Amino acid sequence: MNAEDLRALQAPFKERYRSDPPTALITLKAEGRVGEGIACRVDTGKALIEAGLHPATGGSGAFACSGNMLLEALAACAGVTLGAVATAIGLVIRNGTVHVEGDLDFRGTLGVSKETRVGFQEIRLTFHLDTDASEEQLATLMRLTERYCVVYQTLRQPPFISVLRA
Repeated sequence: MNAEDLRALQAPFKERYRSDPPTALITLKAEGRVGEGIACRVDTGKALIEAGLHPATGGSGAFACSGNMLLEALAACAGVTLGAVATAIGLVIRNGTVHVEGDLDFRGTLGVSKETRVGFQEIRLTFHLDTDASEEQLATLMRLTERYCVVYQTLRQPPFISVLRA
């Protein structure tokens, strides 16, 4: 796909969202089913994933870790966004990888220390790109990827989240 193809593909969506802004508000959903033991099955739309305790909290390692899944979602979104932005601005990326690392202090998660934050302390997102793009072009690519990556922006500027019991 080239920039012209991408613009043609996205043009009707952009026009509809400009002319009818409420149609741009779409609710994405995820659902998990609490199962036997300490596990939760999540249907990703492509595969069924069963999440459980991380080995650092007593898990066996047989199940996916939801923290890893969050990092994987960031890697996927950032990679897709980078590819779309590169295409839109005419950059050729011959090859590339997205690497995401996140640091957790499990003392918070396990309630060992009330002073320790529950959740990631720091997340690092690194791109390794094989391209002939100039430093200026790469800076633009990174800036626009950050700007338009949904998962990245959600983590940077968290939305209000409500917790309900039905």
